[in-house]
Amino acid sequence: MKSAVENLDPTKVKLTVEVTADELKPSIDHAYKHIAEQVNIPGFRKGKVPPRIIDQRVGRSAVLEHAINEGLGGFYSDAVRENELRPLGQPEVEVTQVPGDDEGELHFTAEVEVRPEVELPALDALTVTVDASEVTDEDVTERLDALRERFGTLVGVDRPAEDGDFVVIDLKAEVDGDEIDAVSGVSYQIGSGNMLEGIDEALTGLSAGETTTFRAPLAGGDHEGKQSDITVTAQQVKVRELPAADDDFAQLASEFDTLDELKDDLREQVAGIKTQNQAVQARDLLLEQIVGSLEVPVPSGVVEAEVHRHLESEGRLEDDEHRTEVTEETQKALRNQIVLDTLAEKLEVQVAQNELLEYLVAQSRQYGMDPNQFVQAIDQNGQIPAMVGEVARSKALAVALRQVAVKDSEGADVDLSAFIGSDEGDAEEASADAFADAAAASAVADSASATDKD
Repeated sequence: MKSAVENLDPTKVKLTVEVTADELKPSIDHAYKHIAEQVNIPGFRKGKVPPRIIDQRVGRSAVLEHAINEGLGGFYSDAVRENELRPLGQPEVEVTQVPGDDEGELHFTAEVEVRPEVELPALDALTVTVDASEVTDEDVTERLDALRERFGTLVGVDRPAEDGDFVVIDLKAEVDGDEIDAVSGVSYQIGSGNMLEGIDEALTGLSAGETTTFRAPLAGGDHEGKQSDITVTAQQVKVRELPAADDDFAQLASEFDTLDELKDDLREQVAGIKTQNQAVQARDLLLEQIVGSLEVPVPSGVVEAEVHRHLESEGRLEDDEHRTEVTEETQKALRNQIVLDTLAEKLEVQVAQNELLEYLVAQSRQYGMDPNQFVQAIDQNGQIPAMVGEVARSKALAVALRQVAVKDSEGADVDLSAFIGSDEGDAEEASADAFADAAAASAVADSASATDKD
C-alpha cells in the first residue's frame, strides 16, 4: 500500500492511498463468503455459492462495494500509522478508483483534522511560583472552629435574624397570581446562597412570626427562571451554639486527651492540605505557562462538532450568546489537550494498568457508581482509550513538574515529590490521579464542617 500526505493547513491533512489488488483480495474473498451466506440461489446451499455465480446473480460491483466498505477503515488506519498522524476528528473519505472486473487497485483520499505540531519550551528553564504553605495560628483556629461547628447545636434566639443565623421558614411562590409552589418548616442559613436569589436580604432583620415578600426568579421546576412573588414567614430564628474549646471537647471530638494535642494534629492537617494545594496550583500554573507561551491552532471542525453536540444536549442550539461561551471553553479545552498530549509523547509517558484502574475507581466514586459497573459501562461505550488519554495527560504534568523549578511566594524551593514522584526513585510509580486526590483533599476535609448536629 502506498500513501502520501498533503498538509492543507496546520490542523488538516489530505491522505492519498493506493491499495494493490493483492492487498484488497482478502476483503474481496470475505465479501464473497459473506454474500454467499446471505443469498438464496436454487441449487446451492447457503455459504456454498461459488464466486462466479455470485458475480452472475448479484454482480461483481456489489462484491467490490462490500469489500471496499469492509476494508476501507483498516486501510485508512494503516495509512495513518504509516504517516504518524494523530487524527482528532472523523475523516472525509472519497474513493477515486475502484478495481476493474478482474484486477486493479483501490485508490481513495481522506481529509482529516489532526493534532498540530507544537514546539514545547525547555522544561528545565521554567519556574512556577505557588502560595507559601506556612501554617498560622489563625489557620489552626479556623480548623478548630470548623470542628466545633460539627458538634454545635442550634438554639432559638428572640431577636431579628442576622447574617449566619439559621431561620426556619414557610415559603410560598406565585406567578401571575397563581400559587405554583409552597414549602413549610424549611431551615435556611442566611448567607449560604443555596436557595432563592434575594432571600438573604429578605430574611435579614426578620423576627420569628414576621412575614415579608420579594420578587425572584424561580430556581427550578416547570417555571424555572420566571419572576415570581415570594412570600416568606420566619417561624424561628436560631444560632449555632459551639462547645467550649477545652480538653473535654478534645476528648469528645478526637482521640486526644488535651486541646493542645488536638491543635498540634490540626496544624499538621492544615500543613498537609496546604502542600496538597501547592501541588494542584503548580500543575495548573505549569499548564497555563506552557500554553501561554505557544501558538496552538485548534481544528475548527472538531470544535464545531463538540459545540453542536453540547448545545444539542442542552436544547440550546439557537442560543448564540451561549454558543459563543461554549465555543471559547471548547477551544481552551482542546488547546490544553493538544499541549498535554504532545507533552506526554515528549516525556514518553506510559500508563500502567493499575494507574488506569485507580483512575476509573476514582471516577466511579464521583458518579456514585459501583466501580465494576462503571468500568463495564466505559468499556461497552468504547471509552477506555479516552480514559487512558486522560491518565496520560495527568501523569505527563506530574513528570514535567519534576523538571521545573517550583518555588513559593517567599522564594523557597517547594518539594512536591509526595505527589509527583521523583526521577531518581519512582518515576514510573507516580500515581496517575495524585492531583485528583490533592484537589479533593481540602474539599473533603472542609465538607465535614458543613455537618450540623442540631
